Formats: sequence, C-alpha cells, structure tokens
Amino acid sequence: MWTNILIFFGGMLICGILMIPMLMIMRREQERRARIAKRRMDDAERLAELGTMTGGLAHEIKNPLSTLSLNAQLLAEEVADLDIPDDDRQRIIRRTESLRRESDRLKGILTDFLQFAGRIRLDPEPHDLNVLVDELVDFFLPQALAAGVQLRTTLARQPAIARVDSALFKQALLNLLINAVQALEAMPANANRTRELMIRVEPAAGGAQSRSNGASPMHAIHITDTGPGISAEHLKSVFQPYFSTKKGGTGLGLATTKRIIEEHQGAIEVHTEQGRGTDFVIQLPTADSSDPSATH
Repeated sequence: MWTNILIFFGGMLICGILMIPMLMIMRREQERRARIAKRRMDDAERLAELGTMTGGLAHEIKNPLSTLSLNAQLLAEEVADLDIPDDDRQRIIRRTESLRRESDRLKGILTDFLQFAGRIRLDPEPHDLNVLVDELVDFFLPQALAAGVQLRTTLARQPAIARVDSALFKQALLNLLINAVQALEAMPANANRTRELMIRVEPAAGGAQSRSNGASPMHAIHITDTGPGISAEHLKSVFQPYFSTKKGGTGLGLATTKRIIEEHQGAIEVHTEQGRGTDFVIQLPTADSSDPSATH
C-alpha cells in the first residue's frame, strides 16, 4: 500500500516538475502577445494623431489654393483689358492660366487625400443595387459617350438588396468607371477593338436567407472594360495609395474605392488580361429584402 502511495505522489511530483517549463513557455508567449498588442495599439494611436495633423494641414493648404486660383482667373480677365502689346498680353494670360490650372490640380490632390485619409462615416440603409447602379449609369453616360465609350448595363432580374451608404457606394463605383474610361481612351487609335464598358449586377445565389455557414452571401457588381488590361508588374499595386500609371493621376481613386467597399464589410478584386481588358468585381453582403425601407 505504501508503495502505491509513494508511486502516486512521485508521479504527481514528476508531472508537476514537467509542467513548470510548459507553464513558463505559455507565460512568455502570453507576455509576447501582450507586447505585440500594445505595440500595435501605440502604432494605431500614432497613426491616428498623424492623420489628424496631416488632415488639418491639408485643409490649411487647400483654402489658400482656392483663393490663389480665383485671383489668377481674375488677373487673367484684367490683363485681357490692358492696353499693352498683344504678344505681352497673351504671354501674361498664358502664365496666369498655368498658375490657375496648377492651383486647381493641387487642390484636387488635397481633396483626394482628405477623402482617403479622413474617417469614413457610413449611413447604411437597405438599397437595391440595381437601382443605385442604374442611377449612376444615367449620370455617367454622357461622359462615357463623349469619350467614345459604349456603356452597357445588365441588371439583376430580382432585387439585389444590400445595406450601403448610397452616396459612398456610388462614389466607389464612379471611381472605377472613370478609371475604366481613361484606360479605354489611352488605347491606340489603330486598336481594332470596340471601346466598351460593361456593368453587371449579380445577386447572391439563394438570397439573403442562405446563411448555412453563418456568413452572409455576397452580391457581385462587375465593372468590365475592353481596354489594354493591366500588366502583371502593376497589378499587385493598383489598390495602393499614390500608385498611378496615368499622367497627373493622384493614385487615390482605387485606394479610396477599396477602403469604401471594405468599410461596408465587402471586398473588391481585379481580373485582367493584357490586350483584352479588365474586370473589377465588387462584393457586398446581402440584406433582408423584406425590409420595408429597402429601395426597389
């Protein structure tokens, strides 16, 4: 009997001794994770402070630029009435116009920066994506036609209800449409292809009631163009802030679109083939179509 007792307590002692290193390792791991979490929190706070500072600075710069642009325009109008040689008048007007254009360009860059860096405040409501897309296409159609682009739309046969901030959703989609039209305009004049831009709404299979895995199914909006496509070198960077292959582009349009879609708990991806075109796909979680406030 005493032998069994000694064996039992001896086994317990050995287990306890063996557990000590494991407990120490677990404690060190917990401390390591706590340090990482604190460091991330500190970094997030510093980034928030930096964002506030840069946003304020951008506002301070933007206001004088507006004044500068307006005065450059007024100066050009006054110079046009001066009694000076025509060559001198035209030279001064060209320079004031250049000053106004550059002021407006810088103001546009600051506007895009403030839009991207600022906090996005959503006011989501149930909307039929068919309706929002149709409204935006109606607004954008004249711009597409002026660029020689055929704009085609395929809406879903049934409502595609999602909780979105309608203004921000349209802004995200508009950025993609503008980007596509610019890509199509950049195609060589001798390219033997029709300049087409297609928007297609695909409702989630099974609707909002299909949640077998606990996640909401996703509606999809395709923005597809027949442009030159995106090179493999540039594809990995298209959503990065300040990345742009266009002359004069700020590189914030696609980055802002991605941020808006992700704020809606959605996702965006891009598929492209050089020489054939590009397809941007927006995915948004479904909402309950029985909501009486949904737009139909």
